[in-house]
Amino acid sequence: MQTLIKGARVIDPGHLDAPCDVLINGDRIEAVQPAGTLAVQGNGVTVVEAAGKWLTPGLIDLHVHFREPGQEYKETILTGSRAAAAGGFTAVCTMPNTDPVNDDPAITALIRRKAETAGLVRVYPVAAISKGSKGEQLSEFGELKAAGAVAVSDDGLPVMSSLLMRRALEYADGFGLLVISHCEEMHLAAGGAMNEGPLATRMGLAGIPNAAESIMVMRDIALAALTGAPVHIAHVSTRESVTAIRRAKEEGIPVTAETAPHYFTLTEAAVAGYNTNAKMNPPLRTEADRQAIRQALAGGTLDAIATDHAPHAPMEKDVEFDRAPNGIIGLETALPLGLQLVADGVLTIETLITRMATTPARILGLPTGVRPGQPADLTLIDPEATFEVQAATMQSKSRNTPFENLRLKGRATMTIMGGKVTHQTPDGNPQPR
Repeated sequence: MQTLIKGARVIDPGHLDAPCDVLINGDRIEAVQPAGTLAVQGNGVTVVEAAGKWLTPGLIDLHVHFREPGQEYKETILTGSRAAAAGGFTAVCTMPNTDPVNDDPAITALIRRKAETAGLVRVYPVAAISKGSKGEQLSEFGELKAAGAVAVSDDGLPVMSSLLMRRALEYADGFGLLVISHCEEMHLAAGGAMNEGPLATRMGLAGIPNAAESIMVMRDIALAALTGAPVHIAHVSTRESVTAIRRAKEEGIPVTAETAPHYFTLTEAAVAGYNTNAKMNPPLRTEADRQAIRQALAGGTLDAIATDHAPHAPMEKDVEFDRAPNGIIGLETALPLGLQLVADGVLTIETLITRMATTPARILGLPTGVRPGQPADLTLIDPEATFEVQAATMQSKSRNTPFENLRLKGRATMTIMGGKVTHQTPDGNPQPR
């Protein structure tokens, strides 16, 4: 099976930025040539007229929650995969806080089988650092790696024991597994429901200070320096964390870090009116923190944009604010929110694609790029498409978004994974020949 994408602006950071024709043959890219120069003879070729659109390496999300096994009423691997493909993602990393926790090779293998059956995105399971994510005893990293895990994390919970975290870094490094750290000092965060500050006081809610995150970021940087093993910091939300990560990189400590679109788009003001769809962990912070996150993405202190897609059922969010679970869905809004950074002049489009595709691939050790011989994992973007966020029309099984009714510009109109079209908007209009 062949697909010819004609005339798109190919944006492959560090390699190519030009209008091109791209030929896909089976699951690989066969040819990339200047626009208008590539012709294919014979029948059985699907032609996509893509002038005015951008073709990029497939987006990769380092941090999602698909809830299966155990909480399929919130999301399944199938519905999560549909949401990912609709957002332009060709690969995702699923966090281990399922029920039961993914601390067993059988659960890792189950996730992979379900993802292969769905066949919409490449799903890379992240296994638990500790058994049951209880922070007491390390999981069997070697067996989990053999079953398909690409990283380990107790995401949703921090590893409070510094000794256990040291052992995790050392053990994981020996197996070539990345450690993804949920940085939260639980004693400082205990009982908190939103960012600590005047707004929390006025709303009568207990707050979570920036230090609850940054203290643990500094600890894990120190442990990475001690062990020489790399650590990846999840969902960075504070300016203090950004400063610590920047200094660590300047000193050559092996640390990478991600943030999420809500941290560079929203502030704590979004929870006004006790909006539980804006409740998350770490919480939305101040405008000063938001600006620090944006600049850290521009400068490379933050390596990646990840969604932390965390679906919850309406009945769980429709409760008192301090009782509601943390998290929002984000796969279908991440790209347009990132494109807003481009429109605002914070990032170039090349930098955005680096943060959402190229660097995540590098962190995971995956092939990427719009080049002959590479896997045909591609995202076709219409930068002029405008739409209004409506949770009811999303592919995710849950509806907990703080962006309801927000008008956005730019979106994925076609997602291709392994040469297969996994998502297409009606205006994609491929023509078989």
